[in-house]
Amino acid sequence: MSASDSVVAARPPQQWALRPWLRTRTLLLLLLLAALALVSARRTEIDRMFALSAEAVAVGVGGEGHSQVLDGLARIVGHLWPLQLSETRPVSRIENFDRAQLPWGSHLEVERRREQHLDPDTLQMTETTVEREVLVEPYGYLLHVLWLMVETLEIAAWGTLIAIVLAAPLAVLGARGYSPNRAVYALTRGISSLLRAIPDLVSALFLVLAFGFGPIAGVLALGLHTAGFLGKFFAEDVENAPRGPQDALRAAGAGRLELLRYAVLPQVLPSYIGYIQYILERNIRTATVIGIVGAGGIGQELKGRFEMFDFQHVGTILVVIFLTVVALELITGRMRARLI
Repeated sequence: MSASDSVVAARPPQQWALRPWLRTRTLLLLLLLAALALVSARRTEIDRMFALSAEAVAVGVGGEGHSQVLDGLARIVGHLWPLQLSETRPVSRIENFDRAQLPWGSHLEVERRREQHLDPDTLQMTETTVEREVLVEPYGYLLHVLWLMVETLEIAAWGTLIAIVLAAPLAVLGARGYSPNRAVYALTRGISSLLRAIPDLVSALFLVLAFGFGPIAGVLALGLHTAGFLGKFFAEDVENAPRGPQDALRAAGAGRLELLRYAVLPQVLPSYIGYIQYILERNIRTATVIGIVGAGGIGQELKGRFEMFDFQHVGTILVVIFLTVVALELITGRMRARLI
């Protein structure tokens, strides 16, 4: 029994008193936090967000007037629909085009377009009808997006694998009791913090400059960034693993590697699988965006179509991304349930 416990036990029950749940210091701290929150809300336009949202809800349930939010959402949805599934390409721009061997399900059409030209004699715009032969693939663009989504999944998978490989030594050297000394421990934890601190989108910008446009930059950016998270999580689980099995093996003369293999790894493996599953899902979602800076995957196509205002193409890309993420969550959830 500690000294404080003995003092409390020595007092008669009539002198016992409960600590007040709200002290003056706590009240002042709460008031200070509330004042800071109000200032921050004003700076980040939280009040305007609530006002626009309330206006949208009022108009949506049958109120009069118009809502900026609802008008913007309706305009976006109207441009995204219907989805773009087919792809039309001029025959003159297809390299080594063979009329006898058209792609499966495709056909040729004659497309008529109206073009305006400046008449050099009258200096006025004249309109002419131009015909060109095009190759129509009914599901060409959908297949193209699916292929880019496969590349995005590959980028996420390789990024996750690189993160696991890098996180393994960070976990061992960054765990108390297994790190050789404090200097190595501090250095390892610092490396993990540095990798987490640099956003993957920022690192992808620099990696694109180093490796050029393509999936290499995306793979490395995802791998380095998520290695910082896995290194931290893995190391903390190693530190918090039950000490009983470790003490028993240590008493039997086992070394550090044997302790990790037989006493620590079986205890932390379920958590590790959960971390890896989360990182994989996160990398897939991030890989769809990281291509915006030229790091490969479906993000490059998304950026290009958005800048060209091809919103029907953008809608197709968003639907494919959504369905892929949902399917992956179902698959990884079942795999984790079986492994654990």
